[in-house]
Amino acid sequence: MANWRGDVIMGTDMTLSNKTILITAAGQGIGAASARACAAAGARVIATDINGDLLTNLSGVHGIETRVLDVTDVAAIDALAADLPDLDGLFNCAGVVHHGSILALDDAAWEFSVNLNVTSMVRMCRAFVPGLLRRADSEGTASILNMASMASSEKGFKDRTAYGATKAAVIGLTKAIAADFVTQNLRCNALCPGTVDTPALQGRIAGAPDPVQAEKDFIARQPMGRLATVDDLTPTVVHLLSDGSSFMTGQTVLVDGGVTI
Repeated sequence: MANWRGDVIMGTDMTLSNKTILITAAGQGIGAASARACAAAGARVIATDINGDLLTNLSGVHGIETRVLDVTDVAAIDALAADLPDLDGLFNCAGVVHHGSILALDDAAWEFSVNLNVTSMVRMCRAFVPGLLRRADSEGTASILNMASMASSEKGFKDRTAYGATKAAVIGLTKAIAADFVTQNLRCNALCPGTVDTPALQGRIAGAPDPVQAEKDFIARQPMGRLATVDDLTPTVVHLLSDGSSFMTGQTVLVDGGVTI
């Protein structure tokens, strides 16, 4: 009978040794936890965020180096791509949640949501795909992971018009990139979390008319009866960036506590 210890069954496939991984929005929440998890798995992690103060939380963590990056600034993206070595993995984690129905969605909020949730990923991929392809050609596989959401083409949620529409676009973008490069060993998948207990979520709860009820409502929609923690997501992040997922591409991977059952 097989020994089901992960280190035996998977060998080194679940490690990120000798891989360079770039993560956006790595100053807090899922991005920060993913940076730590990827570094612990052996990667050289380039942790980026628009807020340099938040990145200090990662200072001194073995395997992590930080860069300030505004992912809505195409010149800054291109400059970073020119300055870094070719990547083995890219995790596009930056995004924003707009609250409101289409009647509360003005042009400025819509344009900001599209720019941060979709256009930034287009620009990041455009800048870093050439290097990813070079690494895929020499090392056998490279990976892009895009942050989508269960609130997308997977499921509609009240007051999430801009968010749901842009995250559905992320899934379409992911599948298109996957199709373009499937024969060149560059994979692209989308991560679709449920409701995750992050500083951003706590900010939305605190800003609600009744924060206590708002938190209860967020929890109630999770069939498992709790919010996800960032550490519920990081094993999947590491897996999708590792060679352990080398036969997965173009997939929407739901880690949602059963919301979309």
